[in-house]
Parts: sequence; C-alpha cells; structure tokens
Amino acid sequence: MFQAGAWLVSQYYSLVHSYAGAIALVAVTIMIILTPLTLKSTKGMLEMQRLQPEMRRLQQAYRNDRQKLNEEMMKLYQEHKVNPLSSCLPLLAQMPVFIIMFRVLHGLSRLGSDGTFNPGYISKTSELYRSLDGRKEMLSFGLDLASRPAVIMGNDFVKGIPYALLVVVLAGLYFVQQRMIASRTVSPTMSATQAKIMQYLPVAFAIFQVFLPTGLVVYYATQAIIRIAQQWYITRRFYGGDNSIGRQAQAASATAREMAKDDKANKKKADEPAKEPGAPIVSKRVTPPKNKPTPSGNRPSRPIPPSKRGGGGAPGRPNK
Repeated sequence: MFQAGAWLVSQYYSLVHSYAGAIALVAVTIMIILTPLTLKSTKGMLEMQRLQPEMRRLQQAYRNDRQKLNEEMMKLYQEHKVNPLSSCLPLLAQMPVFIIMFRVLHGLSRLGSDGTFNPGYISKTSELYRSLDGRKEMLSFGLDLASRPAVIMGNDFVKGIPYALLVVVLAGLYFVQQRMIASRTVSPTMSATQAKIMQYLPVAFAIFQVFLPTGLVVYYATQAIIRIAQQWYITRRFYGGDNSIGRQAQAASATAREMAKDDKANKKKADEPAKEPGAPIVSKRVTPPKNKPTPSGNRPSRPIPPSKRGGGGAPGRPNK
C-alpha cells in the first residue's frame, strides 16, 4: 500500500515537477474516488433524518423495553431501506489513506547515514527519487514539506510564519466547510453547546497538523477545498426545491425537535408533586424559633433541685 501511494506521488511529480503539486493531485484523486461514496452517504443521512419523528414515537412507546425498541427500529430501517451506518463510510474510508500518506511522506524523506534523504517506497530510476536523493529538504514554494511546522517555528519563529499561516488557512477551510454542513443539519437531540463543539472540532484537528509533516497540511488543505465544492453541490442537489429530500429532512428534524420539547415538558410536569387547591401550607420546620417559649407538651424535663421541692424533708429523702 505504501509503495502504491509513493508510486502515485512519483507519477504526478513527473508531470508537474513540484512536490506540493504532486501531493495536491493525490488528494484530488482520492476525493474523486470518494465522491460517489460521499453523495450516497449524504442521501442515506437525509433519509435517516426523515425518519426522526417515527423514531421518536418508537422511543416513547418502547422506552421501558430496550429489546423491543431495537427490533422495531430494525423493522423501520428495513421498511424504508435505510442503513444507519452509511454516513460513517467516507470517514472510515479516509483513515487508511491518512496512514498511507503519512508513511509515504516519511519514507520519501527518510534520512541516510550521511544525513541526507534516502527515499523509500519508490524506484531509484524514478524522477522523484533522483530529485530527493542526497537532499536535506523537500522544498516547494519555499516550504520544506518534510518538516513539521512546530519544529520550524520552534527553531526560527520568523521562518515558521509561512508554516503557521498554512495551518491557519487549513483551519479556516475546515470552519467554512463545517458551517455549510451545520446550516443544513440540526439534530433534535443536540444542544447548542454540542453543535458549537461539533462546529469547532475540525478547527482543532487543523491545529493538530502543526505536529505532522507540512506535506500532509498541503494534502488536507486541497481536500478541504474540494469538500467545500462538494458541499455546494450537495446543497444544490439535495436542497434545491421545496419537495427535495433535504427540505423534507429539515421539516422532519423540526417535528422531532418539537416532539422532544413536548416530551421533556410532560416529563417535568409529571415529576411535579400534585397540589390540591386551597390546601394549607404545612411548614417543615422542626426546631422551635429562638426567643420563644417552648410549648408545654414538648418542654424537656429538667431535674428539680432539692431546695425547691415542696416540704422540708431532709435531703435525699422523699417528702411525704
């Protein structure tokens, strides 16, 4: 797998003679391959959203029977031919690609005993190998794609500014992409705080890129640009008309949110203790107020000194 990824980088480098250009073209190729899967998963996610009111009713009807609820959910999915895991497929497909690209960039910038590159995973007769062999940097547009932005900024902050700007650009692209998704999709069970976390989570992932090779930042920035174009196309295709699947999913989500609010209000009302009109309010105070005499029935018994007892009997003897 690593040799296949390095071969693809090598082929694109022979066309554009640029390390960044070759990595970007690999990202474009991967996104083209994954686009049909992304569109299919988006449609499946919208079909799931259309079922949210029905799912909410089932959750209320079988909230005390988890096994029956799961059975009814599976029947609902089978009836509407919906796969609840379809939206996870593009993410799962990209994880192996990330590992492959990470290892390929490390292999291409592998250092030999003399402290220079000794590229791995590619043929020694390839143009990419000859370009990297014996060098110490993988320079493209003034950036060393084999180095980590955090290391560059730690050694020389001024030299690391372009690397930091590249990471900031990646974070901005992720933010725009996530805003496009969030503007269309609202979960009935997700609070405003959770929605904000989901919106800014990709930005945090972009900041994490400072610890990875700069070539990966170029790879992800290219993918982010293509994803923004994908989201624009998805908006036009699935949300174009009032009867589109996207509009139906939004309406179903709104209905499910109202149902969730009603269920929460009914539960709160049921938990409140019932009060009869005109019933006296009984104080729960058990200690007597200060500076007020204690009722005689509740007055604690105290020992009476012998001098205050009736009669003049001798001490220690009971009076007659």
